[in-house]
This record gives sequence, C-alpha cells and structure tokens, in this order.
Amino acid sequence: MSGTAHLPQIAKIASRGVGASYETITATPSSPHIGAEITDIDLTQPLSNKQVEELHDAFARYQVIFFRDQRISFEDQIRLAGYFGPLGKHVGASTISKKTDNDLVRKFHYDETSKQISGENFHSDQSCAVVPPLGSMLYNHTVPPDGGGDTMFASMYAAYEALSPQMKVYLKGLTATHDGTRVFGPGTPVTVHPVIIRHPVTGREVIYVNTDFTSHINELPRLEGDRILQFLVDHCNKPEWTCRFRWRPHSIAFWDNRCTHHKAIWDYWPNVRSGFRVQIEGTAPPVAA
Repeated sequence: MSGTAHLPQIAKIASRGVGASYETITATPSSPHIGAEITDIDLTQPLSNKQVEELHDAFARYQVIFFRDQRISFEDQIRLAGYFGPLGKHVGASTISKKTDNDLVRKFHYDETSKQISGENFHSDQSCAVVPPLGSMLYNHTVPPDGGGDTMFASMYAAYEALSPQMKVYLKGLTATHDGTRVFGPGTPVTVHPVIIRHPVTGREVIYVNTDFTSHINELPRLEGDRILQFLVDHCNKPEWTCRFRWRPHSIAFWDNRCTHHKAIWDYWPNVRSGFRVQIEGTAPPVAA
C-alpha cells in the first residue's frame, strides 16, 4: 500500500500541527511538532487494509510513531515494516550494532561491557547512502530500570520552517557531502545530497544535513560552508522541535529518516538496553526542494 494516497490531506493538516482521528487506531501526539503514541492495535497479528492505511497517515503526519506493550517476534517486526516498503540492510562497513540470524534484523544491545553505543549525536540514519533508508523501526524488549536510555527525535519540518526567509533562499540550490566513513569506516558510501529537500509524500521542505554524516557544503568556500553547516546543525538540534521517548519494555519507535533526526541518550551504564532494529528501503535519492 502506498503512503501517498492521502498526500493533499496529510500535507495540509501536518503543516498546521493538527492531530488526527482514526477509525482503527488511536494516535496521541507526543509534542506540538513531532511524535505520536499509537494504541488500540496488536502488532503480533496481520493488520487490515484500513489499519495499514491509518498507520501510513500517522507516520506521515507525526514523523515518528510509538507503540507500547508489543511483544513482537522478528517475523512480526518484519511484517509490520513491510507494510511500508521492502526491508534493507545497513550500508556501514563497520557498525556497533550486530547481525542476527536474520539478515534483515540487527541487534542493538548495550550493557556493562559496552564502550560506546549507536547514535549518540542527532542524525538521520545512513544519510551517506545514495538512497538512504526511508524509515527505521527499533523494538526494545529490555530497558534500564530507572528511566534511562531515552531517545530524542527532532522534526526537520519545524526546523526548516523556523529559518528566516532570507536563509531559506540562501540554502536552496546548495548541496552537502555526506561521508559515511566518518562513522562506519572505509568502504562506507560518500554521497552528495541537497541541503534542503522536499519530502516525497507530504511535499513539505526539510533541512537535510546532520552531525554525524555531513562533512561540508560543496558550493561555498570552506570557512563560510563550515560556519553555515555548524549553524544548521545547532539549529536542527534545538529542543523546541523535539520530543523525548521514554522506553518501557516491549516498546517500538518507528521514525521517518527523510524528515527527522534522532539521538540515543547513554545515561544508563552499566544497565542493559537491548532490542532489534529493521530498516525500510528508500525509493529514490533525496530531491531538492
């Protein structure tokens, strides 16, 4: 099922930050700009066409959607992600996350032996790829006992809309290099994407640079480009357009890499945070706005 079926309605409502009413699910917004918790749904079972349609709408509208108390298997997680497109594999040559016995599922496990965790800076997953992942879905079955290990999400719609009109004009037409070797080592893609892109479903404009992968802006002198890039990174990371998801056992976060950044908070050592992640393939390279 395509996520573009209700494009005009999604674009219109999402731009106003208005919540939605659904027939088969309930969506409770997490913040004014991003995130919603989805209830009244059982992800251990195949979904109806109407449920899938409404999840597509919620995903486009809220940019990241959360689920609680879902004791899902690999098969359940793959089935759920598959409603949004074919699943893909990580492009990194060397990663902190680990493979499982299913090529489509990666293990994200951290404990007292961990020296580092994945995603401690705000970023969009694997933006260094020629066609970055459409979305990522993380299921955590085990979480720290004291509320640690939250994940923060930031709306790049809201970040773009908060720019001055002059800055919006200045940035359009610029491109930036996304260097995967900075995070995942040699053999990882290095790719050029527009600085401002247009979301393929909602049609909304998005800032598309991030801390981890974006090395420089291509059309500017290096000093000017570095200062502009640092401004954009600081701007994208502002708390005004974020939400913070507090994990509980058997929770799921499913985010749109085309319009969000996320950051994992490592405040729980030596406690355990453990789960599994899948990613949905993108359909085309990011397109300039």
